[in-house]
Amino acid sequence: MHQLFTDEGGEEFLLDELRRGWPRAHHQVERPFWVTTDAPLTEGPRAPLLAFARQTFLDGVACKAPSINQWAERLAEAIIDAVPAEQPWRLHLWPAYGEGRAGMNRCGLIRDSLTEKLRKKRRQLLKTLEDSMEPIGHQTSLVQLALRSPEEGVLSVAIAPLPWKCRAIVSAFPEGSVPVAVDKGAPSRAFAKLVEAEQRLGQLISKGETCVDLGASPGSWSHVALRRGARVIAVDRAELRTDLMRDPKLHFHCGDAFKFRADMRVDWLLCDVIATPQRSIDLLLEWLREDRMARFIVSIKFIGSAEYPLIDQLKKEAAPLCREFFLTRLSANKNEVCAFGIKL
Repeated sequence: MHQLFTDEGGEEFLLDELRRGWPRAHHQVERPFWVTTDAPLTEGPRAPLLAFARQTFLDGVACKAPSINQWAERLAEAIIDAVPAEQPWRLHLWPAYGEGRAGMNRCGLIRDSLTEKLRKKRRQLLKTLEDSMEPIGHQTSLVQLALRSPEEGVLSVAIAPLPWKCRAIVSAFPEGSVPVAVDKGAPSRAFAKLVEAEQRLGQLISKGETCVDLGASPGSWSHVALRRGARVIAVDRAELRTDLMRDPKLHFHCGDAFKFRADMRVDWLLCDVIATPQRSIDLLLEWLREDRMARFIVSIKFIGSAEYPLIDQLKKEAAPLCREFFLTRLSANKNEVCAFGIKL
């Protein structure tokens, strides 16, 4: 049984998504924020996709421990029994309850106690413990403990290559959340979606690369790319902010984002255009099928929730065209889902 953590109010959306993907499996909302499933997430040739799962605990087990020392002992036993001594591994330990610092302090004390126990029992495991939020490699195992209360939690020990194989739903970020970026110089807060998608993908727009930014005005996504030293072709009917329009690395094309065609294969397709979900889905599929870009970040915007099932088309048709494909509701998203990845 797998345990899935979702956003507040996202339980039913995730449940519907699971039912569409695995109609014969058993899924249920266990409690607020948590959905359980026996869907075969670790089987099949491609990584599973769940847009409304914030984090996935593969073979997650609900467990209890009355004290910090006993939590540390339970963790130590699970790690020593399962994690290969010579391979890298990561630990995600976080409080999934309440507010304030009490939960974080408790997790910090559990981690300290665990470190002491591993130092005494299996010191080698401390040498292979990674402290990183880069994408999980195929040799890296992942140990997760989310405390639902001081004495109750969910424990998952996923041995490599499972975390890598399921990387589209097993986040390298504890809790599956990315802190929303701050940039007071950006034209709008929309820039945070682009920055978060880059972090989740593990690749940043770089100096000298070429980006097409569809529906670019007022220019927040172009702002990020230009700041990184990329060349930007910005497409919109309205101009970008004045300082961006003056940037020599920006070429502004006044026109319809859905009709624009670049005269070369570009490094990045960026699209945060306001449009119906189906139009944005069709646009991304067209660019993928015609091999117009190496990487992409595309927002799919919704009104309400009735059209959420449309994202299943991307799972079926876009994912096979990509070396890496992610479909998720970003921490910086509102009623949106973001598709991002690397073309084959």
